[in-house]
Amino acid sequence: MESSCQTRALSGILVIVYKKQKKYKRVMEMLDRLELKAYGKINLGLDVVRKREDGYHEVRMIMQTVGLHDRIDLYATQEPGIKIETNLFYLPDNEQNLAHKAARLLMEEFGIRQGLSIHLRKFIPVSAGMAGGSTDAASVLFGVNKMFGLGLSTGELMERGVTLGADIPYCILRGTALSEGIGEILTELPPAPQCHVVLAKPQISVSTKAVYEKLRVDALGPEAHPDIDGMAAAIRAGSLDGVTARLGNVLETVTIPDHPEIGAIKRIMLEHGAEGALMSGSGPTVFGIFKDREEADAVCGILRETDNGRLTRQVYLTRFFNKKPAR
Repeated sequence: MESSCQTRALSGILVIVYKKQKKYKRVMEMLDRLELKAYGKINLGLDVVRKREDGYHEVRMIMQTVGLHDRIDLYATQEPGIKIETNLFYLPDNEQNLAHKAARLLMEEFGIRQGLSIHLRKFIPVSAGMAGGSTDAASVLFGVNKMFGLGLSTGELMERGVTLGADIPYCILRGTALSEGIGEILTELPPAPQCHVVLAKPQISVSTKAVYEKLRVDALGPEAHPDIDGMAAAIRAGSLDGVTARLGNVLETVTIPDHPEIGAIKRIMLEHGAEGALMSGSGPTVFGIFKDREEADAVCGILRETDNGRLTRQVYLTRFFNKKPAR
């Protein structure tokens, strides 16, 4: 049985309505193998507007894809079922993995009888505020759609992705975007001005749920809320200085007091040439924006050596990943 998907907005909530149809019509030939890149993201600006009665927080964020990515290879198999292999022993290799859930969502909906083998090589830091799990799931949704010729549009994939996680629609869209609601309402922006980006994850992990539970939005002063509209305007104007002048993440009010390592990494970046530095998402990864490649290279070495390497676990130098303009 085939299912089509429609969306309705009820009180600001995205509602997915599935309708059963008699059969599927595949639109292209099936592929036996597909190689994918799952790109990470950072939050150039993250504001929390309020906590809703259902417990979710409404946010306004400027999202930006970066070049650091995981590698995902998909293989169609004759044996039914979904298998997943990863290069990290501590990641789940079963139905608890978000990539596994993404594959199952489409394969069950479209009645795909063949099996799927997912080979996942993680390079994006885990539990780091960079949507590593969400981008893997987004890439698997894209890949299953292409591999089995399901013919779903980007919008239709995003509608399904939000049922698995609020960041997944953005990870399908990629590029520079304004994210609102619980993260599922997206407005594409022009590509952010290009720059060098240093990513540094301290040797701690942060629970997103715990951070939001501890956040007291009503107790924050106006200065704690970043200028999201001003940053969007700076991006439209192509001003990197305008972007870096408005970097802000309201969740830092929770994480930096609890984890001073985050503040220490920001200070090192700013003292060694960063135009701006900020924690991404709920943390603990910090990113610094640099105009000069040599300064960015130098701060990577400094971060790796600070406190005999005990400050940071992973340090990367990358750039913004911007989508090519449509012709």
